[in-house]
Amino acid sequence: MPCLRLVFAVALTALLCACQNGPTKEEIDAAKKTVDCRRGDERIVIRFEDGEARLLMPDGTRMILYQVATANGMRYTNGLADLRGGGLEFTLVRESVASTLVCKQYEIPKAE
Repeated sequence: MPCLRLVFAVALTALLCACQNGPTKEEIDAAKKTVDCRRGDERIVIRFEDGEARLLMPDGTRMILYQVATANGMRYTNGLADLRGGGLEFTLVRESVASTLVCKQYEIPKAE
């Protein structure tokens, strides 16, 4: 009888895990540190980690910018690109061209 209970418990656990529709804790934590930005018709996704801003550019390339000290707001750079701002307002400077980014908090896509 104890063996049957163990089999039932394992089967129930597997069934509950398979039915999970919502995002995982890791996905929720990552989404809290991520913003979804628009530069005209282009989309740029930015995730902020410890001392870094990781950008996913419209063409699929990735850039990592490193946080540097500033008097106000935030600044991240890698020598080729510069991201400045705070809250949900950012300016991206790349190849001496400044672009205003219109950002919002990243939302996890709903499961289908």
